[in-house]
Amino acid sequence: MSKRMLAALALATLGLSTAPAGFGSAPPRWAPADSATIHPGTMMYTKGAQCTANFVYRDKAGHVFVGYAAHCAGLGEATDTNGCQAKSLPLGTKVTFNEGGNVTDEGTRLATGTLVYSSWRTMRRLGTTDASTCAYNDLALVKVKPRDVAKVNPSIPFWGGPTGIDTNGTAAGDRVFTFGNSSLRGGAEALSPHTGISLGDDAADGGWSHPLYTVTPGVPGDSGSAFLSEDGKAIGVLSTLGLAPLPASNNIGDLGKELAFARAHSGLKGLRLVKGTEKFSPVL
Repeated sequence: MSKRMLAALALATLGLSTAPAGFGSAPPRWAPADSATIHPGTMMYTKGAQCTANFVYRDKAGHVFVGYAAHCAGLGEATDTNGCQAKSLPLGTKVTFNEGGNVTDEGTRLATGTLVYSSWRTMRRLGTTDASTCAYNDLALVKVKPRDVAKVNPSIPFWGGPTGIDTNGTAAGDRVFTFGNSSLRGGAEALSPHTGISLGDDAADGGWSHPLYTVTPGVPGDSGSAFLSEDGKAIGVLSTLGLAPLPASNNIGDLGKELAFARAHSGLKGLRLVKGTEKFSPVL
């Protein structure tokens, strides 16, 4: 038996933990990136509405969550973008992870999770009124069942990462990277990884939104998709398709702000982004 194993056994005998400081359990054994069935880019269905998984998160208790857009659990029209006013499905709603879906078939169900946090429900409860927050704070978290954690990998398919959370925003011309696999693509995996160009942050919205153009614009079902910066950091998640003044652009909500809001109001202690197991490789 190695010295490391002996030390772990001794700690266990004393009732101590070898988990990372500040967390209630050791990191999960993630599925290999090339065989994981739940990962950023996986399709997620809520009462028939499809969105795309963005990043993987953990809390202090060691629970694992997958993020998607809060509006995916909204009860209004697809054009509703004010999360402070729109009604949403209750926490505890079942959300499924699927693959192989198309416009007529939700595909194969991989696992079932539970909606445990919605920025839309939270803002409505708090009476939030700031226009930018209401428009772009669009993050929901789905808790993965313990038995399904072994199916999860936090890496972005094709690109790798995330390497952390971006805190600097984007400048006009900055390259961004995303992975969306909406069922509207009919299973065309080659269209899932794509790049984009930032249009520059608008200081007027307090850093809540990052407008950009992508090689193939986000389509319905891509909502919630993860976006990475040029150094592989998590910038944000796909919220809306721009109509004016920038037709066919996409707007992504700032993940740093969305996650800070969730930490303050979700009740999930120690909530954090999980970094990818695969090296970020911005090569197309």
